[in-house]
Amino acid sequence: MGNRGSPDAPRRTRPRRLAIDLQIARGIVPAPRVDQIRRWARAALRRPGEITVRIVGSAEARQLNRRYGGHDHATNVLSFPYALSARRVHGDIVLCAPVIAREARAQGKTAEAHFAHLTVHGLLHLQGHNHSGSREAARMETLEKRILAKLGYPDPYAG
Repeated sequence: MGNRGSPDAPRRTRPRRLAIDLQIARGIVPAPRVDQIRRWARAALRRPGEITVRIVGSAEARQLNRRYGGHDHATNVLSFPYALSARRVHGDIVLCAPVIAREARAQGKTAEAHFAHLTVHGLLHLQGHNHSGSREAARMETLEKRILAKLGYPDPYAG
């Protein structure tokens, strides 16, 4: 058995602590399961986190986007970081099931793959990533592609 400092010693990593509260609005079908959300979140997180993921219909997504984003339409994902911290990710992600389903059909993707992508996208926002400029957008897309590939999903930006 090698000692801890040797290159051939097995590396032990502590699993990132992740608390997820999954909320699904009444009548939303289909919706990802909490184990799927947890798997996607763990792949995107770089530090421990406490996250609420709420899956909503178009009316609630539109209301939230109007109030907090200034846009009067339902959008696929909204992220609400509580505070940016180097130690913990803490915030809410809102996923709009009807928009995600419609986009997945239009883009020739499975709903699962699109939910995975937008969950990862939302988690990157909670960690301070953005796509307001072309350089930031390219960096965020590269991260999303890498994370989704590790999860076994195709490039969400292909085609």
